[in-house]
Amino acid sequence: MSEVPQEVHSRWSALVRQIEDARRSYYEQDNPMIDDLEYDTLFNELIALEAEFPILQTQNSPTMAVGGVAGEMFTPVEHLQRMFSLDNVFDADELDAWFARTEKSLNKFPSLLCELKIDGLAIDAVYEQGKLKSVATRGDGRVGEDVTYNAAFIAAIPKVLKATADVSIPDLIEVRGEVFFTNASFDQLNSEQSDQGLSLFANPRNAAAGSLRQRIDRREQDLADALKESVTDRQQQRVSKLEADLDRSVRRLQQLQLTVHGIGAVTGVELKRQSQAYEILKSLGLPTSEHFKVHEDANGAREFIDYYGVHRHDVAHEIDGIVLKVDDMSDQRELGETSRAPRWAIAYKYPPEVVRTRLLDIQVNVGRTGRVTPFAVMEPVKVAGSTVAMATLHNGFEVARKGVLIGDMVFLRKAGDVIPEVLGPVLELRTGDERAFVMPTHCPDCATELKPETEGDKDLRCPNARSCPGQLMERLANIGSRKALDIEGLGEKSAIAILESGLVQDEGDLFSLTEADFRRSDYFTKDSDRKLSENAKAILEQLEVAKRQPLWRVLVALSIRHVGPPTAQAITKVFTTMDALQQATTQQLAEVEGIGLITAEAIAEWFAEDWRLEVINKWRAAGVRMADEVEELGPQPLAGLVMVITGSLEGFTRDGAEAAASALGAKVTGSVSKKTQLLVAGANAGSKLDKAESLGIPVIGLEGFKVLLAEGFQAALNKIGQ
Repeated sequence: MSEVPQEVHSRWSALVRQIEDARRSYYEQDNPMIDDLEYDTLFNELIALEAEFPILQTQNSPTMAVGGVAGEMFTPVEHLQRMFSLDNVFDADELDAWFARTEKSLNKFPSLLCELKIDGLAIDAVYEQGKLKSVATRGDGRVGEDVTYNAAFIAAIPKVLKATADVSIPDLIEVRGEVFFTNASFDQLNSEQSDQGLSLFANPRNAAAGSLRQRIDRREQDLADALKESVTDRQQQRVSKLEADLDRSVRRLQQLQLTVHGIGAVTGVELKRQSQAYEILKSLGLPTSEHFKVHEDANGAREFIDYYGVHRHDVAHEIDGIVLKVDDMSDQRELGETSRAPRWAIAYKYPPEVVRTRLLDIQVNVGRTGRVTPFAVMEPVKVAGSTVAMATLHNGFEVARKGVLIGDMVFLRKAGDVIPEVLGPVLELRTGDERAFVMPTHCPDCATELKPETEGDKDLRCPNARSCPGQLMERLANIGSRKALDIEGLGEKSAIAILESGLVQDEGDLFSLTEADFRRSDYFTKDSDRKLSENAKAILEQLEVAKRQPLWRVLVALSIRHVGPPTAQAITKVFTTMDALQQATTQQLAEVEGIGLITAEAIAEWFAEDWRLEVINKWRAAGVRMADEVEELGPQPLAGLVMVITGSLEGFTRDGAEAAASALGAKVTGSVSKKTQLLVAGANAGSKLDKAESLGIPVIGLEGFKVLLAEGFQAALNKIGQ
């Protein structure tokens, strides 16, 4: 990085960190932390920096990847063809720039299919011989979560396609669509949440994601097991609760709707236009949008956008913009895709709605990694279809920049129709009784002096990581989360009770807890006999199960900054024991596929703390798994070969092709560089092929790839000259 000025590299690192944090919150936790406008601003700045300093752009850069990842609750499933994200534009100038780029690339202005952008969850459904084979979430675009079992309860997803006189059933068809709640169903769902004293869903997308990503099979098994046990009054109460929970979960799935808006892999039918594809999908019995139209010029597309900007609430479901797609599929193929989004489509995002409400207070929250974040507490107000009472303010500098005072009437917007954001005060309504917010100088949970992590950092952190009650509570709750060790019953309330009862000094003591320990807590006991509550029994039972979890889950449970499930999985493929990981250098960590310098530094810093090593040692002594079994490798004829795979290879998914080469010892990377020794180029190879040819890197196609796998590198090179 010596070619890049230090201030530029620092800004690039900060942008990567912010974007990755935002993506994790949005895709993995269904809990977005910044709005679309702010995310887009950060993303565009990162693109500009990497264009000016190309050395900064690595395969791990957010500009090279689709935003999501597959979660860990469900079995991973590979999509037959990759699912992409959409690039966004937010105003007329950005839209006109996309029009101009598209027209220049095609030497004509294409017909555009205009449709509504539904506020829901993207899915991928595969039909073979007309029968539904699988349903999956988008995940990272290549691998999603298998939610086929849950999809069986959604009436809107056909189980069998129907043939017509004009359209026969394809041998194979992979369709993409959006599952969502109508506005009426969403309001009813939140009403039920409120009646039961549960948290409200922030928006229809979160509700759809939360409803589809339930483990219905586990709940059915729990109920079946409970019915086998002897019937007592207490047992009957548990059965009744399980029945009610299962019924509520199934009813939510039954209310989900589907609109299909794309096709991936397909055999047995010829598609020429996007609009023709919609006609075929509808004929097959798949639900398509009633609100789309093909326009031959830019003015028609602008009129469509303007119309629904005014009439967006006339539709039965929430929308957050308009999607424009080049209608002709040969034009789509000519335009191609970037590493994360098609060039032949764009999403126009409407400006968020703005309301006014009273800012009652500004409080601060301490996260598990020590970041102290102020947030606004407001009079509840409905905006963009949901009720909002709190909004993040990011940091003290942001509060000052916005100029808001406690007691102000403020403008609030549901930015991107997802995140509530305080815009600023309604100055003309000030009475003089308002007061300024003062960012605390000391941690509200442990009174430790707050400090920025680095010089010039606007975020303040509590450096008392070991014993700060707020951080410790968040870390304990993280250990029990589904993305970490998945310990039933160990949530925020239980974590608070464990700490307030003095059952642990830090998370290292967690796996040594006994029945006697829990009996010392009023929260975990019942009656005067101090019998353990069902929650305590569940935690003790699940702690034993958690000890056998794979190493990557243990790594997530340690609350290392920037280390979520995908990162932990990548790390433990290389470092298969905790001891090996502990001894790894920053450089060795940074060389792991998918791990950048920022994450590597965070891991190394974490292991440099003696008290954190004590946590690991306590867990090890309690029997927590600290190593993964290493599979014996077969022959490695491609060991040492650095290669890139691009385009579509018939008979292989992208991940399948990479896995086949990796199994033989090759290192498959995501971008072409001077270190690349071979490029495998399938159909629609795009810019990577151009770059490889400019660098003089050998290029092989599908047949050459088959030779590579069967006979080795030299045989594949010989194939080039034939």
